[in-house]
Amino acid sequence: MKLLLDHINRFCPLRKPALRDLAAALKKIEIPKGGFLTTEGKICNCIYFLEKGCLLGYYNLDGKEITYWFAFENNFVTSFFSFISRKPGVENIQLLEDGTLWSITYDELQQLYATHPEIERLGRVMHERYYVMLEERFVANHFKEARERYENLATTTPHILKRVPLGYIASYLGITQETLSRIRSKA
Repeated sequence: MKLLLDHINRFCPLRKPALRDLAAALKKIEIPKGGFLTTEGKICNCIYFLEKGCLLGYYNLDGKEITYWFAFENNFVTSFFSFISRKPGVENIQLLEDGTLWSITYDELQQLYATHPEIERLGRVMHERYYVMLEERFVANHFKEARERYENLATTTPHILKRVPLGYIASYLGITQETLSRIRSKA
């Protein structure tokens, strides 16, 4: 939990009462490789901090899995649409490695927001960071050629290439595995 609390304090320092109440609400969970945090059609009731492991977010389109994000250590993860709207989500969040996570439920978080304005500020800062990452990902993957998308990925997030199977990377880049292989062979 120390890693999570240190991570939070870098973005939004919390006073001791807020830290104490937040720590009391967090639950440590261990999920094996292949396990899911949420699946399509369900309401995602928790937000998670990924302390250890790697996971991906994907949705199904005409029977095909479309990967659209990855998360690694020190990231907050959830199905944001479902978590915020309280409606069933369209995405699946699956672990690619054994994971250690800290979770907090929607209701517990709302109670902390009501009790501690600084935790509510933390929520805003987290959402702002998520939005910026989402926009960067959208621009990187929608306005560039396949080779440029791969080169951008290799330059900005090389750890993905080391930890994520190529099939998921190809899906994330919006290309086939064959195209990815050709691009990699020329790189």
